[in-house]
Amino acid sequence: MKNETFRNPVFLISAIIIFILVILGAVAPNRFGEVAEALFLFTTTNFGWFYLLSVFIFVVFLIALAISKFGKIRLGSQDSKPEFPFFTWIGMLFSAGFGAGLVFWGVAEPMSHFFTPPFVNLDPQTEATARVAMGYSFFHWGVSQWSVFAIVGLMIAFLQFRRGKDGLVSTAVEPAFGSNPIVKNTIDSFAVIATVMGIATSLGLGILQMAGGLKSVFQIPNSIWLQLGLTLVILVLYLLSSSTGLNKGIRWLSNLNLGLCLVLLLFVFFAGPSVFILNAFTLALGDYLNKFIEYSLRLTPYRGGTWVRDWTIFYWAWAIAWSPFVGAFIARVSKGRTIREFIIGVLIVPPLIACLWIATFGGTALHSDLMNGTSIAEAVNEDVTIALFETYSHLPFSNVLSLLSILLIFTFLVTSADSATYILSSMTSRGSLSPGLPVKIIMGTLMAAIAAVLLIAGGLNALQTASLISALPMTIILFIIIFSFVKMIQKEPRPPKKQKKKA
Repeated sequence: MKNETFRNPVFLISAIIIFILVILGAVAPNRFGEVAEALFLFTTTNFGWFYLLSVFIFVVFLIALAISKFGKIRLGSQDSKPEFPFFTWIGMLFSAGFGAGLVFWGVAEPMSHFFTPPFVNLDPQTEATARVAMGYSFFHWGVSQWSVFAIVGLMIAFLQFRRGKDGLVSTAVEPAFGSNPIVKNTIDSFAVIATVMGIATSLGLGILQMAGGLKSVFQIPNSIWLQLGLTLVILVLYLLSSSTGLNKGIRWLSNLNLGLCLVLLLFVFFAGPSVFILNAFTLALGDYLNKFIEYSLRLTPYRGGTWVRDWTIFYWAWAIAWSPFVGAFIARVSKGRTIREFIIGVLIVPPLIACLWIATFGGTALHSDLMNGTSIAEAVNEDVTIALFETYSHLPFSNVLSLLSILLIFTFLVTSADSATYILSSMTSRGSLSPGLPVKIIMGTLMAAIAAVLLIAGGLNALQTASLISALPMTIILFIIIFSFVKMIQKEPRPPKKQKKKA
């Protein structure tokens, strides 16, 4: 192993701070959770308006950039071609950006809004509330969330493939701050810490969902030993996948994930209330587009309430905190695409898949409660982890569907951890596009170890909350990235216009 990695200040600073946070989360999870919750509530309560305005501005900026004259510039040399086929590229974006989260919330979110309406003038579990629940779910999983990832990804891809620089977040803000080593190391360490904490907690929460699914379907006791066993299996698989590089492990797993998603989506669509799903999708899409500005800037200062903070602001904080990881990965797999292709692909396709998923699975659950008198919403309110499996119980081949979904969650976790291992290794190897295998093993093992320790101690939620505190300073960094990107792109030569062939 190269000693240079271990002498890298980013590696050393990140490892020390992460170690301290994990010890605190394991030894005193309740106290650590209280402090993290207090800090998170302070930032979201006092700066929720800032998150909402910022994400709305990001969407507007990206749309304007896509239709501008700069949209034709390639993320690479002007004659370069995309490195990955479109289906594989979308699969990679989808796996890194959504992962197991969409499988988890595809039913749970609309049913949560159906049970506890977003607006005080709506009665729970009515047709009107079902409509709002679906439209708001589309909004939370739509272009706004992906605009945050796109900002970071676009800048890093531009630097790496157009300017030949490293793919570090600190390099993205150089036009504003210069190349001060203290500033660079601080920003990169900050990005590494937020990524490790976020991935470790998502890994742990995904394992808890898998264990809950195994108990629900096969009556396997949900014990700490089952959770640790799943952690070990996932660790081995994502380290094996990471060792093969992007063109093998991650590429193959991403295609598998997208394929499994399509199989489940098509089965539930045809086995469920197909016409209702199509109608619900069309109506929710219209509501999403019609209410986009209202939902993007919605706050309740005149009557109080925490719904917007608990859902929209929480989602935006999560997306912003994760943007160094997801953005860096999106950048790495987008070489050769034009800025316009990048923005349209990132902002439209994964959110469209997410909306189709929510309409199909969430729509099936809503139809079941509204038309058939089932109690999925009540079950979800009691235990949000069983939302998907409770919906399956009212469909044919429920055990097969549950098994495939557990497999999908498993492969999503492996893919996300694999992607994170690559990005973290790159971040701690001075932005290398081909980080060494020993560094991957260290970073990958560190994530699994954190998840395992916190599963035992019960500190996962506390660490997840702590990771979201990083959203506030990261939002400021995102604006600096936009400023730096605009400054650099104005110096780019315009792509030559294609000559029309003479008849």
